[in-house]
Amino acid sequence: MNEVNALKTAHEWEPELVGRLPLFGHRNWIVVADAAYPAQSKPGIETIVTGADQIHVVQKALEAIAACNHIRANVYTDRELRFVEENDAPGIREYRRQLNALLDNASAKQLPHEEIIAKLDQCAQVFRILILKTNLTIPYTSVFFELDCGYWNAEAEQRLRQAMDK
Repeated sequence: MNEVNALKTAHEWEPELVGRLPLFGHRNWIVVADAAYPAQSKPGIETIVTGADQIHVVQKALEAIAACNHIRANVYTDRELRFVEENDAPGIREYRRQLNALLDNASAKQLPHEEIIAKLDQCAQVFRILILKTNLTIPYTSVFFELDCGYWNAEAEQRLRQAMDK
């Protein structure tokens, strides 16, 4: 069953995030989710209700990941986010502006929401996922951090595999 921690104050969830990062490595995920994000049932998924502002939590997650030399993040946002209209979701323009400024150097990729959820579901069968649920009430605003090795990259892995095949 999915473990959901009790509501954390704005300062209690941050040590939880920072404390988990030394344990996490490639294939772990951190999700900064909106208020309506559902509690998932996979045992590897833990949800913390932060009660905090979404942009603030995204910024803290970026900073915490950047402070670790053993990991980096592939960042994903829902493709649907760019199509949500202001009249359907008041505040979406300002949210997109703030998020784009935060993710400017992160090279975020946009994928359909269901595709990202399928990736999470598959990874949760073997690897841990931490969901930081915020107080934001705008749809398709979750930010997904797929952790990867900070000191090894795809090009080095490809060279290694080619050498092994010889």
